[in-house]
Amino acid sequence: MIKQTHWRKSSYSGQETHCVELSSPLGLIRDSKDPDGPRLDVDVAVFLRAVKAGRFER
Repeated sequence: MIKQTHWRKSSYSGQETHCVELSSPLGLIRDSKDPDGPRLDVDVAVFLRAVKAGRFER
């Protein structure tokens, strides 16, 4: 049986910028403006902790 991946856009994403989607089941992140483009395969819990800690701030 093939699992289907569903995508959910972040509530913090803007309409035209910073469009991030998370997969369900968790593990993939993509740019919603380029759904066929590259995907980031991550440990989502670790990634979200790093985001909340400000590790990706410019």
